[in-house]
Amino acid sequence: MLTMKPLQALLSDIKISHTVFALPFAFLAATMAGTVQGAPIWSRFSIQLLFVLICMVLARTSAMLANRILDHAIDKTNPRTAQRALPSGRASTKTAIILCLIINVLFIAATSAFGLMWDNWVPLALSIPVLGWLSVYPILKRFTWLCHIYLGASLAISPIAAAIAVQPEALEHLPVWLLSSAVLCWVAGFDIIYALQDVDCDIRDQLKSMPASLGIKPAMLMSQVLHCLSIAFLFGVATSDSRLGWLFQGAIVLAAAILIVEHLTVKKWGTTKIALTFFMLNGIVSLVLGGTGILDLLT
Repeated sequence: MLTMKPLQALLSDIKISHTVFALPFAFLAATMAGTVQGAPIWSRFSIQLLFVLICMVLARTSAMLANRILDHAIDKTNPRTAQRALPSGRASTKTAIILCLIINVLFIAATSAFGLMWDNWVPLALSIPVLGWLSVYPILKRFTWLCHIYLGASLAISPIAAAIAVQPEALEHLPVWLLSSAVLCWVAGFDIIYALQDVDCDIRDQLKSMPASLGIKPAMLMSQVLHCLSIAFLFGVATSDSRLGWLFQGAIVLAAAILIVEHLTVKKWGTTKIALTFFMLNGIVSLVLGGTGILDLLT
């Protein structure tokens, strides 16, 4: 039986507000898909965006629960994560598994709405493969430092999935794929930075994060390269979709400046300002790019 305190503890760990990292890009891709053939039918498009939001929150919650379940033993020996719900005993693994299964069922049900309302059954057909892909990350980091790229690919699914949900034919639209590539490189780059917090524990537990496997300097160089690639892909989005104008291009320049600040902050203060470098700055990048892109498309 699920009770409130364990549920609250689990949901507190998951931090649903961090959906902001991928959500603006999903909305941008959905708007790209919805406006390919001109102005969208707003009564339909607004409901589609609502279900995109629901699916995004449920998919991320499922992925984070899977992460917490598979990593609870490792989290218990890491001072940074020892107070999470599962390693601290505030919630049981059984409760987390039950909650994860419920979330998965809700996600599958939400994807079916696109079929029931708009005869688009592709999201439902892909729902289980997507859930499977999102849950593998904790296992992958036990074997390869490419786990950061895998995590980036997991969040990069969101623009593609949102475009499919609104208009499957939008996958023929190159900017959607370039946007997804930008998200992949951006997320992988900042996940490497996030992993700096756990280098000693990763080495001790033989986890294959990039800082633990390659060393901090090579890992940070890789993060910088990934972020440069992300900016390049974003300019590719801007140049391949004529509907995106100066507003989105200006946002790309701002995003590049923010990423430079992020790396300079890490270089000077290490992980002591991780709340700034990981959460606030990356949240700003996502919101600015997604928001300006949508404004350009609609105006």
